[in-house]
Amino acid sequence: MKPLFFAISLLLSWQSIASDETTEQTQPQTSNEQKAEKKDVPSLEFIEEKPATEQKSASETEKATVEAAQVEEKAEEAAKATSETTTSSDEQKATAAALKAVAEVDDSKVLGTQTPAPAEQPKTVAEKQQAVAEAEKAVNQAKEALTAKQQEKARQSRESMAVIEQLIAAYNARNIDAFIKMYDENVEFYTFPNELMFTGKEKLIARYGIMFKKLKCIKSSPIKRIVLGNIVIDHELSETCTQDPKVVDKRSEFVTSYKIENGKITKVLFFR
Repeated sequence: MKPLFFAISLLLSWQSIASDETTEQTQPQTSNEQKAEKKDVPSLEFIEEKPATEQKSASETEKATVEAAQVEEKAEEAAKATSETTTSSDEQKATAAALKAVAEVDDSKVLGTQTPAPAEQPKTVAEKQQAVAEAEKAVNQAKEALTAKQQEKARQSRESMAVIEQLIAAYNARNIDAFIKMYDENVEFYTFPNELMFTGKEKLIARYGIMFKKLKCIKSSPIKRIVLGNIVIDHELSETCTQDPKVVDKRSEFVTSYKIENGKITKVLFFR
């Protein structure tokens, strides 16, 4: 029994020793693997940092490009400013030259630049009388010119009034031939302010010829008349008889403007 027990104990001891050696061999291997992993880490870090370095290089390149563009832009602005300064300087020189040329122009004969010479005072009695006579002559000439213009306007006004008087007489007599005789061939009829009613004698005859035949009496009387040259403005009272020539059954007032040229009415304007 003792030899058997001893053999078992020896076997157990041998197994224990073998187990310890195996553990010791495993631990160094694990340690070596950890060291290897630690050694590999820097290489991984280097591999991972490489794109960042490339990115940094690209960023620096882009930054350099932007700075170069800014420098070029500043150079262009400086060149433009220099050009504008040169242009402004040229304009100033041109303006100065123009002003100098204007200053050198002889304006002695330009109206309004001459220094007015004092009027010579008559020294003798004869010279005074002559000056007075010349002044009176100038005044008389101005009066004659104004009088001639007024006389022409008055003559024109008389002729215009005569034409309207004949027109009213023919109208009251319902004489269509005498009535249209006072109008120009291309007479124009308007309603205030500028609405054209009709033109020409044909439409005038058609309009007033029917009215003259239809009515039993017509009478137009001026309430107020204004005459200025070839313009006559009449404020008229018109009376008509539709049934009995002795009974006026309609009265109305009109304001009419006539324009007369060469003894004929060329334009009529009704104010209604």
